[in-house]
Amino acid sequence: MHLSDIVSEFDETLATADFADVDASANGLQVGPDDKSVETVAFAVDAADATIDAAIDADADLLVTHHGLVWGGLDRLTGRNFSRVEPLIRNDLSLYVSHLPLDGHQTVGNAAGVADRLGLVDRAPFGEIGPIHIGQAGTFESPKTTDEVRATLDSFDGNEGTNVLDFGPDELSEVAIVTGSGVDWLDEAIDRGVDALVTGEGKQKVYHEAREAGISVFLAGHYATETFGVRSLQELADEMGLDTEYISHPTGL
Repeated sequence: MHLSDIVSEFDETLATADFADVDASANGLQVGPDDKSVETVAFAVDAADATIDAAIDADADLLVTHHGLVWGGLDRLTGRNFSRVEPLIRNDLSLYVSHLPLDGHQTVGNAAGVADRLGLVDRAPFGEIGPIHIGQAGTFESPKTTDEVRATLDSFDGNEGTNVLDFGPDELSEVAIVTGSGVDWLDEAIDRGVDALVTGEGKQKVYHEAREAGISVFLAGHYATETFGVRSLQELADEMGLDTEYISHPTGL
């Protein structure tokens, strides 16, 4: 399949252009020519030496990641930037990246994947950045305890133990999700009146903010909450008739 066709399909599915003004990541095709043929696609959360090397070992033509190489522009191709880009070019391995578009997509995104695993219903967009959303909120069909929610999150690939700020009600009904580093949306969760915010990693100030507001916060790991989007894109690539491989490389963070 032509690389440009894959890029167009992903960009259209994820509405990549809608995030151009709010995302520091250069989403879309970051490395590679438009006019190449692709048979094998590798998928990973991060573009880094380890995942690039694994994609090369898998003889992939394209690597698709959530976290890419270009953030807010690329001034010089030296040091770490060179060490990551050079093997891509040398091995004719293209790189496609989707950051916030893959966080917030309401069907195939990271937050949607977390909501699927938690079994949330009556879902709606959450996590505003200007005109777009990067998360999702929903309701349990029947209330769950903190331990029940923690157990589900602990089962995620790469999760090394969910840290919980347990300041919400004993039984949780409504939950908001922003994957990765999402505690900056705690105020939106409070304003929305949900019982808990699920995200990846936290900040010191969130302890007191959550305690004072009476809301629980689940910190399930940045990596662990962001495997779902690339897995969904892998399923889409499978449907397109491409050979695919998922590269698991948890960070423990």
